[in-house]
Amino acid sequence: MISIIIPTLNEENYLPQLLESIKRQDFTDYEIIIADGGSFDATLEIAKRFACRVIGGGLPAQGRNEGAKIAKGDLLLFVDADSTLPPNFLSQLIGEFKKRKLDLASLPVYPQGNIIDKFLYWIYNTWANLTQRILAHATQTILIKREIHQKIGGFDLDVKIGEDHAYARAGAKVGRFGFLNKVPALLTSARRFECEGRLRIYTTYILAGFYMFFLGKIKADIFKYYSQEKRLKKWNNNKLPKVDKKV
Repeated sequence: MISIIIPTLNEENYLPQLLESIKRQDFTDYEIIIADGGSFDATLEIAKRFACRVIGGGLPAQGRNEGAKIAKGDLLLFVDADSTLPPNFLSQLIGEFKKRKLDLASLPVYPQGNIIDKFLYWIYNTWANLTQRILAHATQTILIKREIHQKIGGFDLDVKIGEDHAYARAGAKVGRFGFLNKVPALLTSARRFECEGRLRIYTTYILAGFYMFFLGKIKADIFKYYSQEKRLKKWNNNKLPKVDKKV
């Protein structure tokens, strides 16, 4: 079994599309775990409608860790709520993962944005593929054996940006990492770019990449990279009501 873990916070506009794409897969031996950070929209109702397991989460890294704690599968697949799985994705993903005898892997992701976004993501995906044997790079979608996740202690909650890269690099030290470029790419939304500006976000990604390469994990908020809660406040004109974090 594979456990699909999705951190959420007010994802009513995106979550149905992801869950529908999972439902249409030809691979059915999975469970879906929603790790929710305190949604006050219809996110939880949507999760229940699709028979997902629901647990309290937090920011994305914490949500992934909380979801992994209750996972029943030997494989964990971390996916963002604004992603969409292409047809037959799960069967091809697991097939390639086992064929290459990997312990953890990431894969290409492309935004549902303009041609510039797609081109820049193509550069990143190509770079991640070429350097996979030297330095692990991860997109927000990661497949990992549960035993490896447990061995490295999950996602580092102190990392402010690039926690997926830090996670993949920690895993690569105790297991075999691969970038699955032969698997169909996932699609993800371009909402961050549209809200915060492409120049700002891409510049942040580049600078953060250099920082991680030379100095390691980013544990200080030097890039002013918005947390999930701060982004929601910004997107909703700073009118985010107080919510109970418990599910």
